[in-house]
Amino acid sequence: MNTQSPLPAPGAPLQHYVSIAPFDLQSVEAMTPEQSKVFQASQLRLMWWKFRRHRLALISGIFLAALYFGILICEFLAPYNLHTRNMDYIYSPPQRVHLFHNGQFVGPFVYGREMKLDMDTLKRNYIDKQDDVQRIRFFCKGDSYRFWGLIEGDRHLVCPAENGQLFLAGTDRLGRDVLSRIIYGARISLTIGLVGIGFSFVLGIVIGGLAGYHGGIFDLVVQRIIEVLQSIPSIPLWLALAAIMPITWSPVLIYFGITVILGLIHWTGLARAVRSKLLALREEDYVLAAQLMGASSSRIIRRHLIPGFMSHLIATATISIPGMILGETALSFLGLGLRAPTTSWGILLTEARSVSVIAFYPWLLLPILPVILVILAFNFLGDGLRDAADPYK
Repeated sequence: MNTQSPLPAPGAPLQHYVSIAPFDLQSVEAMTPEQSKVFQASQLRLMWWKFRRHRLALISGIFLAALYFGILICEFLAPYNLHTRNMDYIYSPPQRVHLFHNGQFVGPFVYGREMKLDMDTLKRNYIDKQDDVQRIRFFCKGDSYRFWGLIEGDRHLVCPAENGQLFLAGTDRLGRDVLSRIIYGARISLTIGLVGIGFSFVLGIVIGGLAGYHGGIFDLVVQRIIEVLQSIPSIPLWLALAAIMPITWSPVLIYFGITVILGLIHWTGLARAVRSKLLALREEDYVLAAQLMGASSSRIIRRHLIPGFMSHLIATATISIPGMILGETALSFLGLGLRAPTTSWGILLTEARSVSVIAFYPWLLLPILPVILVILAFNFLGDGLRDAADPYK
């Protein structure tokens, strides 16, 4: 049976089914509240939602934020002053924290210790005294300090018992608390990565941007310089650059010199990445339109090209900061970087350069633990930022 509609008669007007009512998107396709929330969200909000789904990156970001907040108040967080010496407890191993004593809840405490010298090996052996319960104090008065070198203070988050000891990470050859020195050392080791990457980014973006946008002889010269710098082994280059700094410089000047050295070493990779991106983006129509309107090269690079791959730059920064931290740690460990009385994780690791020291006092290697954790956290954070940079994928 034929179910097709009959054709209209010749000359008869065609029937139209177009509504002349005002167009209403909601009436045509009603959206649920969840769909409306996504449809009306800004790009930053979409990036945050995608970043939040990356659990490792989110946890790493919180961990790094807590560390960087901690360096602001490291004097308060450290149980002891940076230079406090406990001469009766040289090379004391880490103490265990207990909650129960003889089956009764006492709260967090440590047992007191006594030292016995092994006359055969001349090693100090520390024995816990089970009858000496030393309760840990919180928000208490302890060693005095100058907060950021300006304000006198003596309040600490954690303190040992009155006339007691609290060495959660052991002590070094001078009886200084290793945990307190790790907390103080974070201020240098973490900030040197930020300062160094800032210096590296300025060089990489400016030199790589000009090379990629203009090309020609300038691009050729820049690429040859980058190839020469990347062909030089890192350690001899560090030796040469570190030898330039006079030993009479203050710790502040040496700190600035180390950041300059790290910036000079790490800008080449970023410059090549920026160049390759600009070589592709400079052929776009909006760049030609900006040129026809009389925009300068610096304005086109700054306002039109760099924002096009800013997400790539952010991810590169988070991955490059660990390299800066490792560079400072290696320079200080080799004796070419920061020097005492400045304290960083690399300087703390110089205490463990001897095999015999590692064999007898392995807790002196504990400063390497925050280095590993920070590097892993920055790598996970960089992965999350790279994925969240394009929320529409």
